Amino acid sequence: MKSPRLRPRFWDLPLTALTPPEWEALCDGCGKCCLNKLEDEDTGEVAFTRVACRLLDGESCRCAQYPIRKQFVPECVVLTPKTIAKVAYWLPSTCAYKLLHEGAPLPDWHPLLTGDPESVHAAGQSVRGWTVPEFEVPEDEWEDYIIEGEP
Repeated sequence: MKSPRLRPRFWDLPLTALTPPEWEALCDGCGKCCLNKLEDEDTGEVAFTRVACRLLDGESCRCAQYPIRKQFVPECVVLTPKTIAKVAYWLPSTCAYKLLHEGAPLPDWHPLLTGDPESVHAAGQSVRGWTVPEFEVPEDEWEDYIIEGEP
């Protein structure tokens, strides 16, 4: 299958102007959004855990069933230009979608800037090698896996 054509520096355009392939290409492959999070009902504070969604491939840091993920994880959020404003608060601060939504630039290690999909891992910005699958940890124990600060 031929790779879709992406416009030069498409990430400088408004998010609503991106084509579906451009939108998908913004993902740096860090896997942080696939970490289970705990949200404090009183404060709204979001805590990331080391407990990864059951569909996360811990080596590639990508969803193993991305096109059909909602069949397995109905609560998985489908991020779009229309939904970003509602869900940006729980995305990691390094997320390209969140950064561009907030008017910030991509980080210098982002694969779109480096041309290397491994740059996110080389920069230590992915979850590669340090997550635990959710099926190994009962949900009532997720608090034991909270990451201090942000991943």
